[in-house]
Amino acid sequence: MQGQPLPTRPKVYGTTFEPKLSDRQAMVLRALVSTYVERAAPVASQALAQRMPTPLSPASIRNTLAELQDSGLVEKAHASSGRVPTPLGLRTFIDHLLEPEGLGPDEQRRLDRALEGVDSTETPRCAAQALSDQTRQLGFVVPPRVEHLPLRTLHLVPVSTGRVLAVLVAENGGVMQRIVAHEERISRRELERIGRILAERVAGRTLVGLRRCLEEERERLRGEADDLMRHAWTLGLGACEGDAGEDLVIATRLALLGQPEFSDPDRIRGLFSALETNERLLELLRQIALADRSALRVGLSMSLGTELGEPALKDCALVAIAYGAPSSPGPLGVLGVIGPQRMDYGRVIPLVSYCSELVTRKLLA
Repeated sequence: MQGQPLPTRPKVYGTTFEPKLSDRQAMVLRALVSTYVERAAPVASQALAQRMPTPLSPASIRNTLAELQDSGLVEKAHASSGRVPTPLGLRTFIDHLLEPEGLGPDEQRRLDRALEGVDSTETPRCAAQALSDQTRQLGFVVPPRVEHLPLRTLHLVPVSTGRVLAVLVAENGGVMQRIVAHEERISRRELERIGRILAERVAGRTLVGLRRCLEEERERLRGEADDLMRHAWTLGLGACEGDAGEDLVIATRLALLGQPEFSDPDRIRGLFSALETNERLLELLRQIALADRSALRVGLSMSLGTELGEPALKDCALVAIAYGAPSSPGPLGVLGVIGPQRMDYGRVIPLVSYCSELVTRKLLA
């Protein structure tokens, strides 16, 4: 089974920086980032000399590092230490130097097994945990809103005079409830007949599709419809109104505890607190999902440091991708990982991309 094709260069969300690097500068920056990811520590020029595909002396490497530092792409962590890439240097590496490979068959099978036999309602939670286990970062999934999923049926339940509870059931078992007000008196028997009329129109449609169906039918048959049909249009369109809101499913936090960047208890507490009160993060993911509604499709997106909009996440990076059928008007949701900026992007990117394909197949099967 093959994963979805990967872009030659992943899109970095929110940056327009176009570096002008010489071949030597690109080679040194690529080696610096790779070594820094492995060692989680500043990298000295002597260590970089051993990683060069083309031999360079430590003096030449130091001169090149100084040029990269002047461009804001690397910095010294301490006066006497080696260099580390800055967030701008990491963005440059990801956007212009990284060549992500396809996911190997063993890693594909591990992700496949993690979701094997899982029903669609549990898929977001299991996918978030599988991403966390495979990447050693913090996996997350924004589950699909019920209104974006194909519906199975609709039930109408009288609540009080002038109020009806509409219960919409999605194909994946998700349930959405809406209170619909109506002015005219409707008997229980009439309500049952209206429910059957709407159930015929609901099956296989999303909430958006149901709204469009009812609006077109009302326009076409306005002068011919009886009272029962007019009530069906009123209650059906009322059930299509409103917003179910969004949630963020996050895997267990254990993966981040092993990262050197989060050995400080205060830092890890601040990070977890920011994830619990996740409105800013959700807003960023909404923007990624909205961008993916275009005909070109954004594909994989990345945000680093201050782009995340949350002070507690300033040392973090986010790798995210929308999931859902390419032919649909918009994605079902977004999934990805959060971790230190020093993550193995070459491995994380294909894992996140394949998981998007896997979740899409699972939810739309």
